[in-house]
Order: sequence, then C-alpha cells, then structure tokens
Amino acid sequence: MSLRIGLTGGIGSGKSTVAGLFASYGASVLDMDAICHELLAPGGPCVAAVQAALGDRLPVCKGAPDRGALRALIFQDAECRKQLEAILHPAAYASLEQRLQQQTTTSYYVLVIPLLVETGAQERVDRVLVVDCPRELQLQRVMQREGLDRALVERIWAAQLRPEQRLARADDCITNTGSLAQLEARVQQLHQRYLQMSRVTA
Repeated sequence: MSLRIGLTGGIGSGKSTVAGLFASYGASVLDMDAICHELLAPGGPCVAAVQAALGDRLPVCKGAPDRGALRALIFQDAECRKQLEAILHPAAYASLEQRLQQQTTTSYYVLVIPLLVETGAQERVDRVLVVDCPRELQLQRVMQREGLDRALVERIWAAQLRPEQRLARADDCITNTGSLAQLEARVQQLHQRYLQMSRVTA
C-alpha cells in the first residue's frame, strides 16, 4: 500500500487549497467531506438513517437533508451531532477504504479528513499533516466563503479540537498565513519529502 498522508486542520484553515496543490503535483487526493456529501445526497445510503434519527428537526430538500439546516442543527445540539456522526463516520470511512483499494498510484495518497484526530483515525494514515492558521483568520475565511454569520462559525470552531491539541498529533505542519506563493513552496517541499518516503516504503 502506498504512503498515506492524513491532511487535517480546523475549519477555514485552507485544507482544500493545500489538497489542490498536492493534486497538482500528482498526489492522489481523497476528500472525506466529499464522500459525506455523496452519502447524504438524494438517494444516498445514509439519508434514511439520518432522517429517522433526527426526525422533524431536520427539513428535507429534494429527497435529502437540507444542508444548511443540518449544519445549524448539529452545531446547536451536541446530541444531534453525535447521532449524525455515529451514522455517517463508519459509512464514510468504509467508503474511503473501498476507494483506496480500487485506486493505484505511483506516489502517495493525501486523505483530507477534517476530523482525523477527533475520530481517532490516525492509525489509518502513515503521517498526519496539519494545516494551521490563527482563529480570527479562520473565522473570517469561513464567513466570506460560506456566507455564514459569525455566531454559527464560532460554534463550529468551538466544536473542533483546539489547534494545540491537533498540532500535538502532527508529523508535519503547514502554517497558512502567508501568500499563495509561500504556501505553494511549502507544499512543494512536503511533496518532495513524501515522494522520497514513498520510494523508501515501496
């Protein structure tokens, strides 16, 4: 099995941008958020279970949970969040492993898993790469990108691990506070390291 890099970080830290840069250098990228979206899309395998668990509290739009309502609900009610995670996480990790078995790569995999540390999934990867940036910058990025109000974004941030807890589990770190050129340079540096490591472990 090729080298697996677990890419994680808080909301708004820049995980998607970093993943895109790794993909541009030839890494095979799989995104856990994208898998979860598929599981909850109309006709998705987790739709019925989530609707049964959350009931009338969750509006349905075109045969699937309304994503905006779902996000607001789970970050207002910790019990709802636990119910959702209990349904979604096992299915998402099973789908991730299935996709890994179906793929072939000559280099390495980057697995974008926002809750990598929170779900204890470090054993699924060979190295943990954390993308980090200051809290206020994270909040501003998410509000601008998603059009969410600050109160909701702060609740989402508060529900995640503190940055220092995540960094304590990191093998590698990207501090995403500079220019895009600086970010590209750091990803290129790690790309070369991972290529070398994948050749050693091959």
